[in-house]
Amino acid sequence: MNKFNKNLSKTLYLGLVASAVLLSSCDDHVDHEEQRPLDINYKAAYVVNGQDNNVSVIRLDDNRVTETIKLREAVAPHHISISPDKKHLAIAITSTDLSDGHGGHGGASGNFKIVILDAVTGMEVKSLVTPAMPHNAAYNSTGTELWVGQAGSNKVLVYDTQNWNLKHTAQVGKSPSEVTFSTNGQLVFVANTDDATVTVIDQATKAVRKTIVVGAEPVGAWPATNGKMYVDNEAGQTVSVIDVNSLEVEETLALGYKPGYVAYHSGANELWVSNATDSKVVIYRRDGNIWKHKTEVATGADAHAIVFDEDMVYAYVTNQGAHTVSVIKVADYSRVGSIQVGKMPNGIIIK
Repeated sequence: MNKFNKNLSKTLYLGLVASAVLLSSCDDHVDHEEQRPLDINYKAAYVVNGQDNNVSVIRLDDNRVTETIKLREAVAPHHISISPDKKHLAIAITSTDLSDGHGGHGGASGNFKIVILDAVTGMEVKSLVTPAMPHNAAYNSTGTELWVGQAGSNKVLVYDTQNWNLKHTAQVGKSPSEVTFSTNGQLVFVANTDDATVTVIDQATKAVRKTIVVGAEPVGAWPATNGKMYVDNEAGQTVSVIDVNSLEVEETLALGYKPGYVAYHSGANELWVSNATDSKVVIYRRDGNIWKHKTEVATGADAHAIVFDEDMVYAYVTNQGAHTVSVIKVADYSRVGSIQVGKMPNGIIIK
């Protein structure tokens, strides 16, 4: 073999080695990015990070982030729900930044779907592609159905969770956002953001029972154990109180700020309302026949969703602008923790 051929052979060999190393490095990277099975066999809060496209898992025993669940091919995940048996999570993939408000969001376009995760392993169980943007996905009380609003198409889709077939489509108002259930599970409440109404559907028969006029740009009708649904009206800066039995708005609470979420604390008979503009939670207590301002608790920037732990001792608040979750002790309204999570956390649920 002459000198030229020797040099050529050496060059080819080095090139092959370099290619092998590069391919090996790429394979390692792919393995690293894939979701590994987890073991979340403890009380936990799941926090959806809309900008990082993942879910932070907080161990409630010590309020520490223990795991991060990657969401495959997901852009701007939003709210999250858990099945009644606490085995599965449903996350809406909106492909839309909703942090500045929900009005007019029906014109968004993108990769819309609902991702179903195993709540213990964090692994994807199912991905449901939807025609229009879902704001959330809600399980019925038995876990046999998953209800999904469709902003832009003015519809709610009902899936059978046994085979994931579409079993029913309900016509509602303009740009439906949150789909929620009354605490007894019998009625479905759909907040029609661009219609200033809430559509009430019988869960069993799927028939529309009533359409209720509320404030401007309602986002969600939040259930409470006192037989009420509390509707946060963003543009109206009010909370409409709907009685579940009469299906009438029996009271309107004027806030003076844009509400992000309303949570009812049954033990204290209080309403906790997030005020994103001023980065705090405002608390109202029932006094006779009216809600009166009780106190306020500073959170992080852009306070959003609020949940209470199982014993109703602590409140957890997602702060979209601060990328944190605030932990508030209900008894004395003290902020006892600030947990760093992913970017732009919005939805939160507790297992």
